[in-house]
Amino acid sequence: MSGGGRAINVLNVAEKPSVAKSVATLLSRGQGMRVREGRSRYNKIFEFDYGIRGQRCRMLVTSVTGHLMELEFEDRFRKWHSCDPADLYAAPVRKSVPQDKLDIKRTLEEEARRCQWLVLWLDCDREGENIAFEVIDTCTAANCNLTIKRARFSALIEREIHDSVQNLVEPNRWFADAVDARQEIDLRIGASFTRFQTMLLRDAFVIDSAADDRNLVLSYGPCQFPTLGFVVERFWEIQSHEPEEFWIINCSHKSEEGIATFNWTRGHLFDYTCAVIIYEMCVEEPPATVAGVRQQEKYKYPPHPLSTIELEKRASRYFRMSSEHTMKVAEELYQAGFISYPRTETDNFSARTDLHAIVQEQRGHPVWGSYAQRLLDPSSGLWRNPSNGGHDDKAHPPIHPTKFSGGERNWSQDHHRLYELVVRHFLACVSQPAVGAETTVEIDIAGEQFAASGRVIIAKNYLDVYRFESWGGSVIPTYVPGQQFIPTTLTLDSGVTRPPPLLSEADLLNCMDKAGIGTDATMHDHIKKLLDRFYATKDQNMRFSPTNLGEALVMGYDDMGYKLWKPNLRSMMEFDMRAVSEGAKTKAEVLETCLQQMKACFLDARSNKQKLMEAMAVFFERAARTARDEQHVVGEFVRLCGLCHQSNMVLKRNRDGNFMVGCLGFPQCRNVVWLPGSVSEAVVTANICNSCSPGPIYMIQFKFRRLEIPPIFSVDHLGCIGGCDDTLQQLTEICGTGSRMSARGGGPTPLSSSAQRSNSRQQACSSCRQLGHSSTDCPSVISGTRNSRSRRADQQDGGLSVSCDTCGASCPMRTANTANNKGRKFYSCQSEGCNFFVWEDSLQNGGGRHGANGGASNSRARSNSLGGRGRGGRGGNNATNGTFVSATGDPVTGRCYVCGDPSHFANACPNRFT
Repeated sequence: MSGGGRAINVLNVAEKPSVAKSVATLLSRGQGMRVREGRSRYNKIFEFDYGIRGQRCRMLVTSVTGHLMELEFEDRFRKWHSCDPADLYAAPVRKSVPQDKLDIKRTLEEEARRCQWLVLWLDCDREGENIAFEVIDTCTAANCNLTIKRARFSALIEREIHDSVQNLVEPNRWFADAVDARQEIDLRIGASFTRFQTMLLRDAFVIDSAADDRNLVLSYGPCQFPTLGFVVERFWEIQSHEPEEFWIINCSHKSEEGIATFNWTRGHLFDYTCAVIIYEMCVEEPPATVAGVRQQEKYKYPPHPLSTIELEKRASRYFRMSSEHTMKVAEELYQAGFISYPRTETDNFSARTDLHAIVQEQRGHPVWGSYAQRLLDPSSGLWRNPSNGGHDDKAHPPIHPTKFSGGERNWSQDHHRLYELVVRHFLACVSQPAVGAETTVEIDIAGEQFAASGRVIIAKNYLDVYRFESWGGSVIPTYVPGQQFIPTTLTLDSGVTRPPPLLSEADLLNCMDKAGIGTDATMHDHIKKLLDRFYATKDQNMRFSPTNLGEALVMGYDDMGYKLWKPNLRSMMEFDMRAVSEGAKTKAEVLETCLQQMKACFLDARSNKQKLMEAMAVFFERAARTARDEQHVVGEFVRLCGLCHQSNMVLKRNRDGNFMVGCLGFPQCRNVVWLPGSVSEAVVTANICNSCSPGPIYMIQFKFRRLEIPPIFSVDHLGCIGGCDDTLQQLTEICGTGSRMSARGGGPTPLSSSAQRSNSRQQACSSCRQLGHSSTDCPSVISGTRNSRSRRADQQDGGLSVSCDTCGASCPMRTANTANNKGRKFYSCQSEGCNFFVWEDSLQNGGGRHGANGGASNSRARSNSLGGRGRGGRGGNNATNGTFVSATGDPVTGRCYVCGDPSHFANACPNRFT
């Protein structure tokens, strides 16, 4: 920056009010600083004079409070029942300042108008860079001529703050883009899955959580859910563990020098007879011969420099502090200037860091000051340059002390502990490793090998200051090769295998770190959400167990056959976002790839939602849903509501199974079009009515029950609900509407359980395609007892199967148990969207297969005539198979309900009256 005689105004913006105050105090050195109020009473403005590379400046320092803007869907999509959750993967989003931060925005705009420079003092990580660009957008909207610079710092200490303002850099757009990508991906995935599983499960089951059932949100987060997966998977490992007895031979020898315990080199045996035989051989020939004595120097190396994850893990292990609380305390120590920035992935110091200066500041401490003095003494030989942990986020150094303290008055016990950990860890990582002499003695008894080892610590070195670690060892008697002795004890002992323990917080953080779930700044938030959402609990030993709700959700997705609860998908997303931050990929590329992949997962999960229902039924009782809840089930988009002009009108069924087109704004908007009661099937097509307005109004392919309409009308009809369709109006007058049964009672009434069972008999079983029962009661599906370790599986008849003509998958043989087809064998494909179905006897008689290449060709032709369309006509092909999908994905398939043949509907079935 060039110098100048006239002072310029420089607007400095920090991430928090406390950081703004610290920066202003350090730069002004407490002299000539004036404080005035901003629009927000929490974000004050500090003014003072300063010089930046010869340029006289009037510095104005203020702050935001974290993110200034929020990413959200446009108003039309923000209400849960305003659209199909699948639409959220393409729904328009916007970034705007929320109501509670408008005062901060006004302050920035007013100050920016009278300034020439904007200097950003946001945290120097990806999240801070994203906030920086939010500030840039706000300020440049008020003053487009601002010169924009970035201050990079890692500690709120005078030396570093002055150095950073004299070496301003450009803001990093790649970092900001990576955060924008993550925010949009998380918003779309989280909102779609959260709405889907909440609407599907909340009112269907009595969920015994701490929250109010009516306000219960079954949230899904792309990081939160894999974190839950780690907890559940370990729990399942423990539950599935079956203790197994083993046998081991133990040997000890007592001499004048002490006792040596020898371990059997075989470890242990599970075969009792074999163990007894070997033991008896040893007892019959008890003299032990020393086969070898090895002595060698061993080293215990100090830890790598401290990263955020290691800080959280060690605080949990040493002090039983939660990761969330650890970060809160660390942030307070940082803002007070005692430690460096606590959110860093870096675990190696750069060559520019003056490590000796950091140690010198600790020489006056009453506890570890003497050790710091020894480190600085060259004659002690204690100093060692710290090891390289191999991680560098290019933003901040490892966590280290930045200011000496013997303990502040306002510090809690946890502040003292965490500061001590940071200091001792730093002193340890610049120290020599501990040195020990290890002796290993190997003996032979009747051909069996045993070994004992002992260790003597020669130099503790870093262990003198790092009190959190120890290096246990014991001295064993002296032995020489060829020496013989009779063991003092020689026993055959038994034991049982034990399952692994529940995950501790340190274990969970380690799992997340290895899998790339979350960032160093967010991992503790994901763990906290598991507890807040009542998906997991943490016991007094800091170990996690899943709740019934958490286990049921993971079990349901696991039963679907793919691993949404596994970390793989999120790991790939994190890798892609890192690539954006490095400039290797663009934000648009990552968004397109990730959202396309996750939308496919969402649609797949929704089509397999029965698995989720079955998993929930293992843990929770079912609850009766009200008629009002049924109104909230989202269906296929038909048109924008002409009454409220805000919500969509969608095709769906009421509680009696009758079709209607209703407004999703219910109960505020009660606009509804009741369809003829004789409609048996209805699918929204891609065709748009050219007569009705305002449009678009999508036309519906109807199928009427032949016996309920006059002969002059066709059972198939492509109609419009906009008012132009004479056929639809006539059939409504002749047959009445689907609401007629509810209307007699003065409104919708809940069905009795017997009525519900009666209705279920009119639907085809999704397993065997037969009438008379549901998939949960299907006799052709043999379900075993289900617990936390095992899930239901369809038993194949004798393992026989045929290959699907469409997708090539193996189709198991099943047995029908309905009145018309009892005992009859059939094959059907279980793949999503595949219509393959064939009776075994038709194959034996040379009959064709009913699939994509067989008898279903007519059905396929009919389905294709409906056209492919998505929600609201915006892409997708949900209707191409003649399938209507509701809010939670309830399908009405184009398959005959009588015989299961997809080539015709039930009214044209040749077996209907047999």
